[in-house]
Amino acid sequence: MTELARLKFYATQPHACSYLPNEQATTLFLDPSQPMNGQIYAELSELGFRRSGDHLYRPHCQLCKACVPARIPVARFRPSRKQSRVLKRNLDIKVTRCDPGFTEERYQLYARYISERHADGDMFPPSRGQFSTFLVSHLPYAFFYEMRVEDRLIGLAVTDVLPNGMSAVYTFYDPSEEKRSLGVFGILWQIAETRRLGLNAVYLGYWIKGCRKMSYKTEYRPIELFVNQRWVALA
Repeated sequence: MTELARLKFYATQPHACSYLPNEQATTLFLDPSQPMNGQIYAELSELGFRRSGDHLYRPHCQLCKACVPARIPVARFRPSRKQSRVLKRNLDIKVTRCDPGFTEERYQLYARYISERHADGDMFPPSRGQFSTFLVSHLPYAFFYEMRVEDRLIGLAVTDVLPNGMSAVYTFYDPSEEKRSLGVFGILWQIAETRRLGLNAVYLGYWIKGCRKMSYKTEYRPIELFVNQRWVALA
């Protein structure tokens, strides 16, 4: 019996889908009482699992298979001209790895981002408790990557560093810095860091065909999707 076969999982009751109107979603969670380490998490990421707070999960909907795990194989990635311009535009940003934790500076940036960019989503209105529950984890593979210009915090990437790659949990940034395209920069930086660490891929979470909020993920090529229990390159 493999290590994964010993793990216990629980499924939620159907609930309203956050991405597709008129759809019901079911989520499969790893039992939080199960012992967890980076290797087990890495193996689960190969099966499409993600982290939110201290919980690992993946969609488990009976009638809908729209949520498709996506990853970027960093060794073969080459930035487009548009992405190269974003990198050049942000040469003044210093990125620092930090332990996850609540600070008022981080929270105020998060609150502005949610209020101005996602006021129509289920994360609005933001709260300090939400920030801590969703983003702060003391797991040994979880980190905050702060993006600063002259000591001013303008962005933050919540990222897990695993044996098989980096898992991009969440990124938020100053909405007033729209010209910098900080969402794009955050992914490009994580690709470069994953390559520097000698790891294989950046795990981007779920891609949904036809969902505007998810469409940006296919702008990074090559990209692989987890379809029929195997990773395949998107044509």
